[in-house]
Amino acid sequence: MHDSLWRDERAIEGLPIRLVIALVVGVACLGVMMSTISGLSTLQVTEVDVQLHPDVADTGDTEVTVTVVDPDGSPVSDATVIAKSGTATLPSVATADTGSNGNATFSLSPSLGPNQDEGTITFEVQPPASSNYQDRQSNTELLVVER
Repeated sequence: MHDSLWRDERAIEGLPIRLVIALVVGVACLGVMMSTISGLSTLQVTEVDVQLHPDVADTGDTEVTVTVVDPDGSPVSDATVIAKSGTATLPSVATADTGSNGNATFSLSPSLGPNQDEGTITFEVQPPASSNYQDRQSNTELLVVER
């Protein structure tokens, strides 16, 4: 009996169509699963950004208000904002928490290096733990100029 199966060439005829059917069914199932997953609001995360006032500062002591916002421009409360040296230098890392209006206020003293006319201060956001917010993309930077 083994020899008869070995010599039977008809079995190969149905193989390509079976593979095509399996591929179509698999792609259809994947599409249904992806639409189900994207419809679940608990799995969605929202990127936050910062708005600065002022967005340009002089070297030396300056006060900067940072507003943490979602993509719709709505303020995000209870987030922690971290100010760090970019191409401009801060004496140390500064942190502040946002209030109910999404604002955090910093007293910064940025400085520039020799022969440097401008630089930046970077901001990172640690969103509230109980939220669907995240901060994975770079945020707006504070431009520091020598006047």
